[in-house]
Amino acid sequence: MAAENKNHWENVYEQKGPSEVSWTQESPQTSLDFINGFGVDKSASIIDIGGGDSKLVDYLLDAGYENITVLDISSKALDKAKARLGEKAAKVKWIVSDITEFDPPTSYDIWHDRATFHFLTTPSQIEKYLHIAGENVKGFLSIGTFSENGPEKCSGLFIKKYSEDELSSALNKYFDKLECRKEDHITPFGTSQNFLFCSFQRRRN
Repeated sequence: MAAENKNHWENVYEQKGPSEVSWTQESPQTSLDFINGFGVDKSASIIDIGGGDSKLVDYLLDAGYENITVLDISSKALDKAKARLGEKAAKVKWIVSDITEFDPPTSYDIWHDRATFHFLTTPSQIEKYLHIAGENVKGFLSIGTFSENGPEKCSGLFIKKYSEDELSSALNKYFDKLECRKEDHITPFGTSQNFLFCSFQRRRN
């Protein structure tokens, strides 16, 4: 399954540009609002899960954050991001990995995920993700999925939609909910996808 997933995403990023994929977002404002709202200093360790060639890393660098990691299953996606950033790419740690097989080299103050978690559709995949995040996030988590009113598929793959209660319940073993928002993402080709964005804080046991 992991090999199939990797091949799928390598092909997507090889064959399509930003204007041809639904998730392209010129300004990741909600993600930035959450990250900036956590009140961490600029040296905080931040990881963007499934970051691909998202521009979030550009905005974080411009804001002065100094310890950024971007993880994606597709090396081609990360290569595109590196090419876009040019010399700035050297300031970022880049990791090619399936999130369910990720062995973090460190813990993170902020774990950001826009639209990776909802591609995990089996209990085993979901539990692996939650365990990795729960064991390696020491501060905050920002996550975006398709809401219960969102599409059934993304990039030709079935996804798992979440309501606020369902997402909070999934993360409840490790995290306390801080805030949730719903918003419509308008794709580059003019369609609308309803997203649920929620922020969480690592529970202190």
